[in-house]
Amino acid sequence: MCKGVPGGIDVGRRRQSVTIKHVEADSGVSLQTVSRVINDEPNVRPEMKRRVQASIDKLGYVPSIAAQRMSGSKSYLILALNDRERTIEAWKAREGSDWVDQMLLGGMLKCAEYGYRLIFELVDTHADNIERELNAAIAALQPDGVILTPPHSDNALITGLLEKRRIAFARIGSRAEGGAISLTMGDSRMAGVATRHLVAKGHRRIGFIAGPREYAVSDRRKTGWLEAMAEAGLDTDLCERGDFSYASGEEAAHRLLSQASPPTAIIASNDQMALATMAVARSMELTVPQDLSLVSFDNSPVVRFVQPPLTAIDQPVADTVGAAVELLILSNRGEDLPPMPVVIEGSLIERDSVADLTQAGSSGV
Repeated sequence: MCKGVPGGIDVGRRRQSVTIKHVEADSGVSLQTVSRVINDEPNVRPEMKRRVQASIDKLGYVPSIAAQRMSGSKSYLILALNDRERTIEAWKAREGSDWVDQMLLGGMLKCAEYGYRLIFELVDTHADNIERELNAAIAALQPDGVILTPPHSDNALITGLLEKRRIAFARIGSRAEGGAISLTMGDSRMAGVATRHLVAKGHRRIGFIAGPREYAVSDRRKTGWLEAMAEAGLDTDLCERGDFSYASGEEAAHRLLSQASPPTAIIASNDQMALATMAVARSMELTVPQDLSLVSFDNSPVVRFVQPPLTAIDQPVADTVGAAVELLILSNRGEDLPPMPVVIEGSLIERDSVADLTQAGSSGV
């Protein structure tokens, strides 16, 4: 027993944490070369990389972010920005939206693969002090790259500031020029997929609830609906616009379903407006899907548990944010990037909210 130490622990024999010097000694490579391998710097011979990596794996060495930042110009931090007002509103409502969860899932896991960390910040895209706010975050974090989600993706104040500061950024949901990296989730094509699915089920009066104009994805989804409707030779007079909120979905659904010749199906541009449409239909004594078929965008968890579960376009948020992280890291390394925008398309998840009017006995509204 070791005197004076509770439990007899021999503090002198505690395993010391592995440092970069242990890696140097084990690999037989200079400290400078070990540092260059750890920091993923160019012009290191492959055999040196293998020797250093073998020692890292053998010793279980974990690089310190602080040490990495001190050793060079990289911070090993990726900053992801999301809209403050809508995010806080969604958190307080506790209505099942998982956009931020999926952002963090995709971004954090991909950062971890490359030895980076993801920092998540909320910024109000409408604030007059947005430049001061963003400058403060950049000064504190010195990120190697920034991920912009809608509507920040199309905010010229934000993108202009990042370009001026020469900070790489990835725009999600934007096709605007400026910046080297942009990604979309195939919004136009997926809206077309949803529309054609309803057409194939025999629907001819297909309504559409678009999102707010400040989100570029809103009009791209509307465009996909318009194109698919025109392709089928159908009228496009059943379009209303909401702002992605439940209340706006209620208003839009009331306007559509109160028409003299209402739709037999509605596509809503997000889950909250789809759920609102379902509630309005029930208040008008319409049954989903017998009287009204319904398709949503997002596919957040809540749409699986309502009755009936909603057919939805699944948005691959985690995969898209993960790809944004990877592209930013590759860009900082000076590696070639694929043609932009990178499109990571979702998929149509069929559930029970769409009636097949081609079958005998189906009539719709």
